[in-house]
Amino acid sequence: MSTIHVKDLHFYYGSFHALKGIAISIKPQQVTAIIGPSGCGKSTFLRCLNRMNDSIEGVKIEGQIFVDGKDILLSGVDLIDLRKKVGMVFQRPNPFPLSILENVAFGPKIHLHLSKAELNILVEKSLRAVNLWEELKDSLERSALRLSLEQQQRLCIARLLAVSPEVLLMDEPCSALDPVATLRIEELIHEMKRGYTIVIVTHNMQQAARISDETAYFYLGELIEFGKTDQIFTKPERKETEEYITGRFG
Repeated sequence: MSTIHVKDLHFYYGSFHALKGIAISIKPQQVTAIIGPSGCGKSTFLRCLNRMNDSIEGVKIEGQIFVDGKDILLSGVDLIDLRKKVGMVFQRPNPFPLSILENVAFGPKIHLHLSKAELNILVEKSLRAVNLWEELKDSLERSALRLSLEQQQRLCIARLLAVSPEVLLMDEPCSALDPVATLRIEELIHEMKRGYTIVIVTHNMQQAARISDETAYFYLGELIEFGKTDQIFTKPERKETEEYITGRFG
């Protein structure tokens, strides 16, 4: 499980300074929530952690991001290996237009040399990890696109787990789900933190309070406050944090 250390991180979209000197350490076996108003840099920060922003034209990044002691911003970093280790779950589920089985097996087929029997074992293990195996074991050849949104999101998480990541980045993973499905995904995140480093961006402060161990409040590209979730939500040190948490701002 990976520890992440971010030092003096600056990020630019052209001339727009989107992240300003971010410094934060993210612990393994914990859920770290990133909160803040729209446009404050939450998703930009999350995507820096596996260099998903690299494909955007005109961006510039400065600073250091250490994952297990290695600076992932250095030139020469293998982005395929990085994104295998640091996986991303998006706002809306994005299953491939393939069968349930082929969705989970897709990554291992590329990265691992497994027999068909070994691959089937890995698919079962990954689906069990997200509590989908019993529901879907008799319909693995069914199109993933026919699943409910919640099942699709769980499947996307299983697809990540199949390639043995160490870090799970989640960008508002419940925003497309109803309250019942949201609760189930939150329960899953709570179960999974024992084996992963989890960073979740959420616009839902109640969700952050429910599922995270530590919370970071971002505003206008700056990290305003970071600490234990209980402390952030009950006794924040910064006035700006208190105003956001209590709904007087943002």
